[in-house]
Amino acid sequence: MNVHQEARLRLLALLFLLPGLAGLIISASMSTYYLQTLPAMPVPIEMRLTPRNIHGTIVYQTKREDMVLTAMEHTSVGVFLVGLGLGLVHMWKWGIAHAIGAEGEEDEYERESPEGLNGRRDGRRATRARY
Repeated sequence: MNVHQEARLRLLALLFLLPGLAGLIISASMSTYYLQTLPAMPVPIEMRLTPRNIHGTIVYQTKREDMVLTAMEHTSVGVFLVGLGLGLVHMWKWGIAHAIGAEGEEDEYERESPEGLNGRRDGRRATRARY
């Protein structure tokens, strides 16, 4: 994977993740607003007949309010999952490419240095002091 493809995939993942996350935050704030303002009993005069369970409390809304909030929630989750999938593909490809490149660097370092990778001449592994 070349650098331009990697950057493009990372940008594409962010372009899906961030709006998806923003949509989830907006739909959560809409639900909280509806919880505070909508009636707990149906109001036929206002056409508030469609129930919605918000955190265990039933409120009644119009069909349009229900359609808008449901569409916002489902679309936001879908966009966020697409971004998450693209981000995982980016991390998978980027991780494999860098792991393969790192193996070659380690081999070169071992050949150039008499201490090898662990930095000790006796071949034992260096340890860190614990605090």
